[in-house]
Amino acid sequence: MFVDETTIKVIAGKGGDGCTSFRREKYIPMGGPDGGNGGKGGDIVFEVDKGLKTLVDLRYKKIIKADKGVNGKGSTRNGANASDIIIKVPEGTTVYDADTNLVLADLTKDKETFIVAHGGRGGRGNKAFATHSDPAPKFSELGCPGEEKLIKCELKVMADVGLIGMPSVGKSTILSLISSAKPKIGAYHFTTLNPNLGVVKLQDKRSFVMADLPGLIEGASEGAGLGHKFLKHAMRTKILAHVIDMGSFEGRNPIEDYEKIRKEIDAFHDKLKNKKEIVIANKMDLEEAEENLKEFKKAYPKLEVYPISAIHQDGFDHLIKKLADLLDTLEEEKIYNEEDYESYIVYKFQNERPYTIKNENGIWILEGNDIEELFKMTRFTEDEAVLRFARKLKGMGVEEELERLGAKRGDEVQILDYIFEFKE
Repeated sequence: MFVDETTIKVIAGKGGDGCTSFRREKYIPMGGPDGGNGGKGGDIVFEVDKGLKTLVDLRYKKIIKADKGVNGKGSTRNGANASDIIIKVPEGTTVYDADTNLVLADLTKDKETFIVAHGGRGGRGNKAFATHSDPAPKFSELGCPGEEKLIKCELKVMADVGLIGMPSVGKSTILSLISSAKPKIGAYHFTTLNPNLGVVKLQDKRSFVMADLPGLIEGASEGAGLGHKFLKHAMRTKILAHVIDMGSFEGRNPIEDYEKIRKEIDAFHDKLKNKKEIVIANKMDLEEAEENLKEFKKAYPKLEVYPISAIHQDGFDHLIKKLADLLDTLEEEKIYNEEDYESYIVYKFQNERPYTIKNENGIWILEGNDIEELFKMTRFTEDEAVLRFARKLKGMGVEEELERLGAKRGDEVQILDYIFEFKE
């Protein structure tokens, strides 16, 4: 089964909890803190495996969750880090944030890896908080939650040359004759429902990958027929090879067919619009082919046109050599610009607070990644941990900002799903 798109939820592992513990040994009545740190939660990592050709393994995994780090223990024993989860994906896999539709990673090389979701750091044990002024802290941290994301994975086949054209113009036949590929071939429209790949080998030892892409119809750029399925795979190719039925089989008009294809390509993406292109004039064995070819060249004098007959296997040697020569002159092209990627760089100015405060129905709602992380890692069952949490908020200027906005002692303050009373 060929699967080229799927959406999954990934949840990295939570960090292990730190330990609150004190040394207890015979003849040492005042042993110091010896609580160990928690281990790091597991990452979720994508790794390219060139042996894979589809995303079918991910289709049935709606949620992928990594393990939690091991909790710290007494006697300064730190918890072990959780193992990462490695997910194998095929070459050409693009990973998107499903909420923002920005690119997280574009994985195109064998063995290339990308951390899709980072595991949370382990909480610190009470030994880590010991200072000269507080040599015996009676609190520790909980582990930090791992990243949680809804991601979309999309496979765009990796090919040097993409055969494009209307349904039933001979793309699959051409691929089967000049490569080792065995695509399904039939005398009806949309025989090819998924991309087929074949390796073309020349006598001079050069080789390249050719893809037979699903046929186009008018409106493909807006999703009609197999439009988006075809067009997104064409994004990866270095050369677009338009296969035109020059023999007017089924009453086709070669010039109109080419114009329809160009219209859909131009409407879909600038990267496709500007790709190198050639025209393969197929079915030259038919009666009207020569006259149609003259008219086509007259309409498009600057296009490189290569006449062939797939049924008689004529013209292939010259076509293959020309494609190989063209590929030698072309450089690898990135299909995404920098602005397409999600950035993890956060610029903070001195006057910018790492949180926001708003009032809804009389409740002061406090939001911000730093504050929410601090909240999740605080043990509210330990008095010293609660006092540390309050000091941290005050140090961030939360108390001062609440007062400036008009909050009164006794008002309710909400962080995530928890509500507190604003007091000294």
